[in-house]
Amino acid sequence: MPKMADNRTHLILENYIGGKFVPCARHIDSYDPSTGEVYCRVPDSDTEEVEAAVKAAQEAFPDWSSRSPAERGKVLHKLADLIDAHLEEFAQAESKDQGKAITFARTVDIPRSAYNFRFFASSILHHTTDCSQMDHLGCMSYTVRSPVGVAGLISPWNLPLYLLTWKIAPAIAAGNTVVAKPSEMTSVTAWMMHAPGVVNIVFGTGPRAGDALVSHPDVPLISFTGSTATARVITEHSAPYCKRLSLELGGKNPALVFQDADLDECIATTVRSSFSNQGEICLCTSRIFVERSIYPEFLKRFVEAARQWKTGVPTDNGSYNGALISKEHLEKVRGYVKLAQAEGGQVHCGEGVDALDLPERYRGFFMLPTVISDVADASRCMQEEIFGPVTCVVPFDGEDEAVRRANGVRYGLSATVWSRDVGRVHRVARGLQAGLVWTNCWLIRDLNLPFGGVKDSGIGREGARDSYHFFTEVKTIAVKH
Repeated sequence: MPKMADNRTHLILENYIGGKFVPCARHIDSYDPSTGEVYCRVPDSDTEEVEAAVKAAQEAFPDWSSRSPAERGKVLHKLADLIDAHLEEFAQAESKDQGKAITFARTVDIPRSAYNFRFFASSILHHTTDCSQMDHLGCMSYTVRSPVGVAGLISPWNLPLYLLTWKIAPAIAAGNTVVAKPSEMTSVTAWMMHAPGVVNIVFGTGPRAGDALVSHPDVPLISFTGSTATARVITEHSAPYCKRLSLELGGKNPALVFQDADLDECIATTVRSSFSNQGEICLCTSRIFVERSIYPEFLKRFVEAARQWKTGVPTDNGSYNGALISKEHLEKVRGYVKLAQAEGGQVHCGEGVDALDLPERYRGFFMLPTVISDVADASRCMQEEIFGPVTCVVPFDGEDEAVRRANGVRYGLSATVWSRDVGRVHRVARGLQAGLVWTNCWLIRDLNLPFGGVKDSGIGREGARDSYHFFTEVKTIAVKH
């Protein structure tokens, strides 16, 4: 792991290509979101750097792909060991780079990053293939799976190492080599973690480094997590090469709270699902539909609980939230609150209502958890992904209405249902247009099962079997005897 040395006051990152750190002539400023100050310089890579990384990945592919799954699994375990051994360093770097609370980085981001490697090191050992006998023709057919080649992986800024390793681990476990492009806004933990030759890391922007990777003829597949708008560009630019795509995109995730819900558990969990990581998680709840008979009580208690969700200095162990990723993103999120107010919405807490008290030097991109009511379903605040600590609470009448309104957006990533009625839970879950539905809980994940969205929330699924199928080619072999 490279040392956290800096040049004067700025940390200078380098690309990692062919098992070596390679300097870049151009750089991008990266900011500490909690102070708003530049603290890091990230390579501004382009076609030349991507070409070198692809070539290195191609050269490493024959040896790596010829190793057994068990041998590859040992390497994945070593990568997990590296992360575990330096957990606190990774957590501190992730918190500073992304703005998130150190507690969240320490308990969620970094442990899950290590677990991603351990999970896929194990799951790769347990896949089976298909076999079919046609005795009347004296023939048997079976399938085999092989790694595809060089995998292009593009990861976002909200859960930087968590989501980067979620892609790297299944790709290399299946025998592929990798060229990865993390977000230029959160590159440090990717720079700290490397796997010689097998994983190449190229830093830079989407329009330069990202486009060069997506458009490279020798990169047969792209796995991307990010915005729906960027996914459209990736789809267009990769189309001439008929690349295989996995796209995990945005969400406008509803929570449906029925009158028989356990409100104590529901409110505590829904505050967490709405505001964790500053609301910068694709699975965060941003629309809360509450049955009208309990709506006044729910709204009152939810606002009280939201006010207790502490936003503060990221290094403070008592902070639940830190700063948003950038000044531009903060202004975008604030703009949605202003829009809701202009449309007649009522802001109950947070932005423009409550004061945020921070030490003088922390003048970065902070925003309090914000709860809005009295917004129409057609409002942009109810239709568009805000990706910040903002959620809207509205009443509903009846199960059918709740499902219809929850489905009334172009996204379909996840949803949450709160009810003690087992029959209702199953009916509503089946009726919701979402790739994942939680009932009476949030963010409980079995990595064996598929993860992904419908509609504008993505194409494809990730998970033990789904990722294995994405990162391998299947071949049918027929043998006449």
